[in-house]
Amino acid sequence: MTNKTEFIIDEFKEKYPMMTYLEKDIRRLIDELVYRIKLGGKILVCGNGGSASDSEHIVGELLKEFYIRRPVDEVFKERLKGNVHEEDFEYITGCLQGAIPAVSLVSQTGFITAYGNDVNFDMAYAQQVYAYGKKNDVLIVLSTSGNASNLCYAAKIAKTKDILVVSLTGETGGELRKLSDILLNVPAQETYRVQEYHLPLYHFICRALEYEIFGGDL
Repeated sequence: MTNKTEFIIDEFKEKYPMMTYLEKDIRRLIDELVYRIKLGGKILVCGNGGSASDSEHIVGELLKEFYIRRPVDEVFKERLKGNVHEEDFEYITGCLQGAIPAVSLVSQTGFITAYGNDVNFDMAYAQQVYAYGKKNDVLIVLSTSGNASNLCYAAKIAKTKDILVVSLTGETGGELRKLSDILLNVPAQETYRVQEYHLPLYHFICRALEYEIFGGDL
């Protein structure tokens, strides 16, 4: 883990001392994410209600620059140069940013409504995990109670496919406690309070992951 990540871990603990008990699991999560992404894995994210919005938020931070510059791969740039005109090359490479591959499972409105109508809504995320999930992937589920049936089913499919299951929950962890490889259960039980803790937690994770993958200055 880089010095930059160590610095923001200390910053996180200083700002949110009530979550310092999660440090060991956070460190493990960052190591796992970096390892799997470098092997070609991706991150699948899902939740319900406000946690669905958080899922979109997480993916938004991962697919583009969040806190530091993310250079585009030089090998890719050389290949692109042979496929486009010079003016297009300058424009494209000026816009493209390094990305961490991530998919929000809550975004597939057409699929979710069709599957929910034809089959069952509580298996819609599980179906997507079955379809998208590959070796070295990570599934992140957000549930304030830890008991959402659709997230539990998604976690069961992920574990069957050897996908790392990470759960952000409230204090008890709920049913997801038993299904998670890494559980980040924040110190609250009321829905809005849990979500208030989830936001800085996943912002920290996205920032740490960005430093580990792309480097950059603090």
